[in-house]
Amino acid sequence: MADGRPAVRGRERSRTEGGPGRGTASAKAQRAEGSSADGEDAGGGVESGGAAKAGRVSKAVGSAGPAAPGARGRSARKASSSAPRGSGAEPRARAAREAPAGAARPESRIALVRRARRIGRELAEVYPYAHPELDFDSPFQLLVATVLSAQTTDLRVNQTTPALFAAYPTPEDLAAADPERVEEILRPCGFFRAKTRSVIGLSRVLAEEFGGEVPGRLEDLVRLPGVGRKTAFVVLGNAFGRPGITVDTHFQRLVRRWKWTDETDPDRIEAAVGDLFPRSDWTDLSHHVIWHGRRICHARKPACGACPIARLCPSYGEGETDPEKAERLLKYEKGGLPGQRLRPPRSYLDAGGRPAPPLGSA
Repeated sequence: MADGRPAVRGRERSRTEGGPGRGTASAKAQRAEGSSADGEDAGGGVESGGAAKAGRVSKAVGSAGPAAPGARGRSARKASSSAPRGSGAEPRARAAREAPAGAARPESRIALVRRARRIGRELAEVYPYAHPELDFDSPFQLLVATVLSAQTTDLRVNQTTPALFAAYPTPEDLAAADPERVEEILRPCGFFRAKTRSVIGLSRVLAEEFGGEVPGRLEDLVRLPGVGRKTAFVVLGNAFGRPGITVDTHFQRLVRRWKWTDETDPDRIEAAVGDLFPRSDWTDLSHHVIWHGRRICHARKPACGACPIARLCPSYGEGETDPEKAERLLKYEKGGLPGQRLRPPRSYLDAGGRPAPPLGSA
């Protein structure tokens, strides 16, 4: 074993390379070489004794003269069964030879579930303080803030809503508000006219149909102006404790990078990911995935070299892999910067997080 390979290989070579008393077998193996060339190409380390045996069978069939059809069939089957593994007669071996170099085997369903759940567990350890990054004191405030967060950052919403809720603390108040005044308050959020129509409209429905209370059912929430499944699940999961998957832009990007699904429609992504995890995990999983997308796994340049789950990620290398350079790409508390909430929970502050500055501060 001087070359590190098992000793049995040495014995195989002695049988096929003219070792003592093996000349006849070697010669027959050489005569069989033409008929077994495909098998040697595919098999690489196939034992030559098998090729010699195939050669002897072939010779016997040829020298016996014409045989009965049944005999020919039996001889052909015997020769086929004696051929080296990996011969051209084996479809699976042929497929392996024709497969592209470096082609990976598809991940099985059980392997995908295990990998996805391991990523989920490790993200929970990285972000034990994860929470909705919108400031709110009631289901109504969370509902309005989530509607306002479309096409802008949670930070901008958190800097805007204090003035809105100070002027209109209840659905009845906002339903009766002057749209132009609300537009002026919401201007920093962008798309302020459309968002004004949505928050006044949903407040009116809450006041007229739900007694001024935010409903706790998905089918009721999605009837409100400006409220879709994503917004509904944010409210249900964080104001009512009912599990839901929040498929925002970060969630979509990361689950596709991790090959949890190749779907692009949010509803189909929600269904595909929901099948990988217990229902009880859905809300926290949403927080952990979204937090990871905002802090490390960015859209344009993910910080692969600073990613704690890099070894589980099939897309590792899409971003910066140098640890020092990747470290400089981290955001919020992972990069030593303020977060998005002006009033973050104590767990976040205890972990080293910093509150966001109010609107207009330097």
